[in-house]
Amino acid sequence: MRKSGEQKISASYIDVLPSAIEIDNPSGFLTYAVEVLNADGRGAALSNQVRVSLARTLPPPKDLNAHITAQGVVLDWTSAPLPASPPAVRFVYRVYRRQQGDPQKMLVSEAPAGIERHLSLTDSNIEWQKTYEYHTEAVTLVAQEGKPEVQVEGDDSPEVTVFADDVFPPTVPAGLQAVFSGPGQRRFIDLVWAPDTDADLNGYYVYRHEEGTEPMKLNAEPIKTAAYRDGSVAAGKHYFYSVSAVDVRGNESQRSEEASETVP
Repeated sequence: MRKSGEQKISASYIDVLPSAIEIDNPSGFLTYAVEVLNADGRGAALSNQVRVSLARTLPPPKDLNAHITAQGVVLDWTSAPLPASPPAVRFVYRVYRRQQGDPQKMLVSEAPAGIERHLSLTDSNIEWQKTYEYHTEAVTLVAQEGKPEVQVEGDDSPEVTVFADDVFPPTVPAGLQAVFSGPGQRRFIDLVWAPDTDADLNGYYVYRHEEGTEPMKLNAEPIKTAAYRDGSVAAGKHYFYSVSAVDVRGNESQRSEEASETVP
């Protein structure tokens, strides 16, 4: 028994296996145990036993790349050539993400390794204006009849860091219509269009111009609904309208196709 205050002794051992064992037995296991011997060469009972799968893993990709798009962070890498394996063995790449400064990592998704060497996936579940670190690892999956699938994880790839900078404007509004109203009352033109479904939408800007003039913005602050009433119109004028969408970070879309209306 180790006495209180004594330093705990640890040791390690690397078992180099013949390549034939790995090639011929991808669904097999090796069992290891440790026996401690005293100075006289006498040993106690064996330690607990551990089983190690013989399935090989693919090397981690060295060319993992991450870049920002409007849909999220796109990650791509090159898969290693697949070794000859029985049908029960397959290979996947798992991509992990953690926010910079947070030790907790989370699984983003996985992509099967196969004939296609160039692999990619998009992480859409991000928050803009935050920095993320990604890595991927190759995992070998071995099917066992009547038992859970064996999963053997390989080494991690080098991490790549990306800042999720939202410089992408919302979708351009569509379906703009302009309709005059006002017989017997104050004249105005009502505008309606299809609502934008972007999650970070802040509102819309409305633009108006007459033939041969440049469009002018009618509202200083974004309007929140997909409708606008222009009450500053004059009889006999023909007006052209367009609408843009703006997000919470001020990214403004291109203006929509124009709609026009004449004030009698």
